Amino acid sequence: MPFKSGLELTELQNMNTPEDDNVSNDSNELIEVDSNRISSKFIADRESRRSLTNSHLEKKKCDDYSPGTTSVGMSIFNLSNAIMGSGILGLAFALANTGIVLFVLLLISVTLLSVYSINLLLKCSQETGCMVYEKLGKEVFGTPGQLLVFGSTTLQNTGAMLSYLFIVKNELPIVVKFLVGQENSEEWYLDGRFLVVIVTILIIFPLCLLKNLGYLGYTSGFSLCCMFFFLVVVIYNKFKIECPFLHTNGTLDSATEKCKPEYYTFNSKTVYALPTLAFAFVCHPSVLPIYSELRDRSQKKMQLVSHISFFAMFVMYLLTAVFGYLTFFSKVQSELLHTYEDKKDILILTVRLAVIVAVILTVPVLFFTVRSSLFEMARKTKYNLLQHLVVTIVLLIIINLLVIFIPSIKDIFAVVGGRLPGIRSIVFLNKHSSCHLRLGELRSPTG
Repeated sequence: MPFKSGLELTELQNMNTPEDDNVSNDSNELIEVDSNRISSKFIADRESRRSLTNSHLEKKKCDDYSPGTTSVGMSIFNLSNAIMGSGILGLAFALANTGIVLFVLLLISVTLLSVYSINLLLKCSQETGCMVYEKLGKEVFGTPGQLLVFGSTTLQNTGAMLSYLFIVKNELPIVVKFLVGQENSEEWYLDGRFLVVIVTILIIFPLCLLKNLGYLGYTSGFSLCCMFFFLVVVIYNKFKIECPFLHTNGTLDSATEKCKPEYYTFNSKTVYALPTLAFAFVCHPSVLPIYSELRDRSQKKMQLVSHISFFAMFVMYLLTAVFGYLTFFSKVQSELLHTYEDKKDILILTVRLAVIVAVILTVPVLFFTVRSSLFEMARKTKYNLLQHLVVTIVLLIIINLLVIFIPSIKDIFAVVGGRLPGIRSIVFLNKHSSCHLRLGELRSPTG
């Protein structure tokens, strides 16, 4: 019996051999397929890791990481203050020459284009790891790109600082003369040139000595409060001041007709509306310095900062333009404050002073960008108190001398391109777009 059972077992094994061979072959084929899949997946993962490593190493060529210390709120204040400037005073005049509907469409378009260009800038910064404009230009376009970026951002910020100090030079004496009761006096201490120097020494210079841009968040917040007060007064005067055409020669019907808002307007001055709007949103040179000092910074967090800032400024610009226009209609002047006829109105004088304070507190934010660009070009990126102090003093002296000896703000605009601020915004947009495209070429396998 055992022998027979052994034969039966052997026969059964022989009978199952072909099926076992087939199963074995199928298993081998499955193992080979799985092995190929695992091998190809491993190779793909290895190549992906190698690509990420190479990308990381490429970023490290530009990245000198330093942790930021500024909160999101302070960063919003700084960026909003960089956006806000003297351009808000001319928006009502731009609306009067375009009409309400066309103005709103232009304002929305410029806002979206500005936000898009900043998103491109942040994308370029993320791809290269660069937190400084000059480094970003050099990483993407080499030394010519670095020099071009340095020249354009420095010229833009210097021109803006000069224009703000010119506002102080021209407007502050009016307020001071009224406060001291010497409106017709020509005393030396009421001269705008002297007052600019005093403001620089007492306010601008101490703020420019601060080590980090984040500390200016408090002064930027106060500057925005001054401009918000300006907006409130503009809205208040809309309901206080009657239509300016009611007291002019002519019939009541014609005056009433002129006091109706225009929704579409085309005239010889309509073409100046777009540059005015574009100038009101130029803040790009300050974006990377603010980004570099953002605490736990990331692209999404900085985009949140920019989106909130631009939305807030969009609302403020829109309300200022609409209510300023609805107050004076076609009689609104190129600078809204000059349209208010009562020069002795305490409220208007207070608003004028608030605007002066706002532009004064904007100067240090722009100054930080210029000084950091100079340090970057000189490769002096580590903080040194003596260098910090000397460069700050020299730059402020140069800026004050230009404000004192240049007779008109038009001469500054002729040099820095202030008459064509829209072109500057388009240049910034093209620069960020070309940077993004260039990075795409450098990262592509065929590039």
